[in-house]
Amino acid sequence: RNLAQAIQRDLRVDAYTHLQDLELAYFEERSTGRLMAVLNDDINQLERFLDVGANEVLQVITTVILIGGAFWVMAPAVAWMAILPMPFIIWGAIAFQRFLAPRYAEVRERVSVLNSRLANNLSGILTIKSFAAESFEIDRVREESEAYRLSNRRAIAFSAAFIPLIRILILFGFTATLLYGGLLAVEGQLAVGTYSVLVFLTQRLLWPLTRLGETLDQYQRAVASTHRVMELLDTPITLQPGQRRLPVSNVRGDIRFEDVTFSYHPQAPITQHLTLKVPAGQTVAIVGSTGSGKSTLVKLLLRFYEVAAGRITLDDIDIRELAPQDLRQAVGLVSQDVFLFHGTVAENIAYGTFGADPAAIEEAARIAEAHDFIAQLPNGYDTIVGERGQKLSGGQRQRLAIARAVLKNPPVLVLDEATSAVDNETEAAIQRSLEKITQNRTTIAIAHRLSTIRNADRIYVMEYGQLVEWGTHEELLERQGIYAGLWNVQMGLRGKE
Repeated sequence: RNLAQAIQRDLRVDAYTHLQDLELAYFEERSTGRLMAVLNDDINQLERFLDVGANEVLQVITTVILIGGAFWVMAPAVAWMAILPMPFIIWGAIAFQRFLAPRYAEVRERVSVLNSRLANNLSGILTIKSFAAESFEIDRVREESEAYRLSNRRAIAFSAAFIPLIRILILFGFTATLLYGGLLAVEGQLAVGTYSVLVFLTQRLLWPLTRLGETLDQYQRAVASTHRVMELLDTPITLQPGQRRLPVSNVRGDIRFEDVTFSYHPQAPITQHLTLKVPAGQTVAIVGSTGSGKSTLVKLLLRFYEVAAGRITLDDIDIRELAPQDLRQAVGLVSQDVFLFHGTVAENIAYGTFGADPAAIEEAARIAEAHDFIAQLPNGYDTIVGERGQKLSGGQRQRLAIARAVLKNPPVLVLDEATSAVDNETEAAIQRSLEKITQNRTTIAIAHRLSTIRNADRIYVMEYGQLVEWGTHEELLERQGIYAGLWNVQMGLRGKE
């Protein structure tokens, strides 16, 4: 049992470690519920077999060797009758595997689908309730549960059919031994005492085989689960980590995109031959319509994806040469979609800067203008924020994300629509905090609200993955191009043109 628990622990850790090394696209193409089923249910299924089924197999093998050997020594003329059913049982078990394997694979797939449905619904419970879709989702869960039940029943039906076959063969061997041994005892060729022992040994030899049906069922479930775990572990790591170290203290923050081409799908390139410079210590803004490729640049900079052509450099070093940990330690990301972990306010601010003392956490919160609302929470910095921070408002979550970046104190700060989902008052507070933390720090600001980036040292305008304009706010307005048009629309000046 301890061995089974150890294997379960090590396999889960290995699978999770491998999972974290996979590129972001792997997660975007798969549901969280499916991955949870592999990391939890499938590995648990393997542990159940190792804990019970493997022990049964070892007991059967030991019993056959010891008692079978004693049989041959005491009465070889009778022993073959007791052992005769075993080859047929083994052959039957192997034959049944061909029928059971695809059915248990379907069972594990149905578990994944059901887990995905449940995880998705729990995450989207607010949307479900707001659209009064509870009954609709109950029906969908019922359908998935029924599909799982039916697939499981089909697999169990085949597995259960093997058990009577085993018992018939065992009964045949036991009866043959009993009758033939009795005949030999009557004729005086076998001592009565020996015959009594043989009857007992026959029972001890054959009866454990009756549990092979249940063991085979556990084995096939474990095999189906193991295939899914191995499929995860065999997924190739496409982003090979660099080995060059770059301590954060040595990072100046000079960033260059040089002739970068990238696409999520070969038929639809996102950027083509894009060149962009972010001088160290300056604030550069990237604006453009939705889908123009702005946020993709952030993912490429953090090396969540690999460029198809060209290169991205940090302080004249190709980021593909850098150790991913050093690269991402050098960049602080504040995104529109803030993720907070189920834990305290302090734990979420200190995430990534583990071990930060309370004074540093509070100072970061003050700079992010989050301290006042934190102080009003029931337990202050020890208040539980709930899963994904659901106990906090959008603006409060955003300020905690900024406090997290302040505490990390990275040489490069990336603001990806950091104020797009907050009200004007919260936006003003966030802007004040951002003005403090962006001073003398390389900053890339991606924004739809142009008023938030008008003071940037340089503004790049993107359309369809290409840079179409760049310059300061005043220079771009003078050109009366795309940027000026966006500015006039947002400022309500279109009718005055």
